[in-house]
Amino acid sequence: MVTRRNFLKKGSLGLAAMAIGNQAATVVAGNNGYFSQNAGYTSNRPEASGRNFTSKAVEETIKNVTKQLKDPKLAWMFENCFPNTLDTTVHYRVQEGRPDTFVYTGDIHAMWLRDSAAQVWPYLSLMKKDEPLRMLIAGVVNRHTKCILFDPYANAFNDGPTGSEWISDYTDMKPELHERKWEIDSLCYTVRLAYHYWKISGDTSVFSKDWEQAAGLIVKTFKEQQRRDGLGPYRFQRKTERQLDTLCNDGYGAPVKPVGLIVSSFRPSDDATTLNFLIPSNLFAVTSLKQLAEISTKVTNNGVFASECLALAGEVQAAIDNCAVVDHLNYGKVYAFETDGFGNRLFMDDANVPNLLSLPYLGCVDRNDAVYRNTRKFVWSLDNPYFFKGTAAEGIGGPHIGFDMIWPMSLIMKVMTSDDDTEIKYCIKTLRDTDAGTGFMHESFNKNDPRKFTRSWFAWTNTLFGELILKLINEGKTSLLNNL
Repeated sequence: MVTRRNFLKKGSLGLAAMAIGNQAATVVAGNNGYFSQNAGYTSNRPEASGRNFTSKAVEETIKNVTKQLKDPKLAWMFENCFPNTLDTTVHYRVQEGRPDTFVYTGDIHAMWLRDSAAQVWPYLSLMKKDEPLRMLIAGVVNRHTKCILFDPYANAFNDGPTGSEWISDYTDMKPELHERKWEIDSLCYTVRLAYHYWKISGDTSVFSKDWEQAAGLIVKTFKEQQRRDGLGPYRFQRKTERQLDTLCNDGYGAPVKPVGLIVSSFRPSDDATTLNFLIPSNLFAVTSLKQLAEISTKVTNNGVFASECLALAGEVQAAIDNCAVVDHLNYGKVYAFETDGFGNRLFMDDANVPNLLSLPYLGCVDRNDAVYRNTRKFVWSLDNPYFFKGTAAEGIGGPHIGFDMIWPMSLIMKVMTSDDDTEIKYCIKTLRDTDAGTGFMHESFNKNDPRKFTRSWFAWTNTLFGELILKLINEGKTSLLNNL
């Protein structure tokens, strides 16, 4: 089976001739794109009959955006990337009278709570123009509810009891689970999607009794992993040669001092934490708890639960302020990446979201906050051990893939959190020029040679790139995009 860490594509150009910068590429896949008539580029999308889902609003957006982009390669890449989740990964159906949508992460045919929420996120703003699209996203919210009710500690699920290569992991593994790594952000992403789905569409039908039960499990799980009353029910071990795929101390991970923070045994990369209080995910949890409180107050009319959520949010925020905002030797007060409550801190950032760089994008901090600004300078510098700078690009990677491998996601997040046109221009140009001629984003690429990349089909980053281009156009930066 394919796993995230071993799906390495060493620069194969089977789908496309190499394209660098603005030079035209001849692509053999697909011939029905809106931009196919320009500069020799041909759409890399599946033929219309082979797409998993077609949205009129998304198709109209692609037409409008590609008409405005004068850079032929950038327009081609937007057309390929923005609909990639809908074209290739969504599986929509109606179950028990309710929409239900299972979303592959791409080359791995399983549904990560985090990835699936992020994959459909860019389409939220188009729901009012497209009722089938709204139903599809409602189906993702409903599927998340089922997943959390089945196991709030799992990060990735199968579409039925099909089993996975990780069935032998030492944890409460079941055939319905693809993987059972406890990651705070998995639950946070489900709240983020449900909350903003409601805010944009006005539809409250997703907040069923099952959803209320799942929301209760989210809070219960967060409290269990504060570890005030012992180690809690979750443990995880795997027979592996890879250090970051298993947990020490009989599956409970490194020790923590109960200070109000929440343990995240694994990071959004699916790598084990070094110090178990992962600060970006704890900040994300604060935001999610406030969103749960608002839903409980305005929709489900459960004031008691709303108060519980707000109290826990305050407790976690206070612990972050006390334990994770610290003086760095070179940058002043910054957020640590991880801590343990004993006074130890880990200074780094990983490209996967949530990370320190992405905090304003997720609504966790203001991008003008002084501590965040200091942190941002640190994470985009050689003082961050996972910041890589080469002849092709600079950006953030992480231990999941290893040395010298930059994640396009980090460049996208730098733009998402920037108001500096020079910064934005560099990142967009770099994203355009490091696709290895494929017209898609990848998980990571070598800092000196973009033809060495991982994951040729990674729908989250593809769709995120589309979201970024659309955001810049909506913010009046079309001229910047046309003058790279």
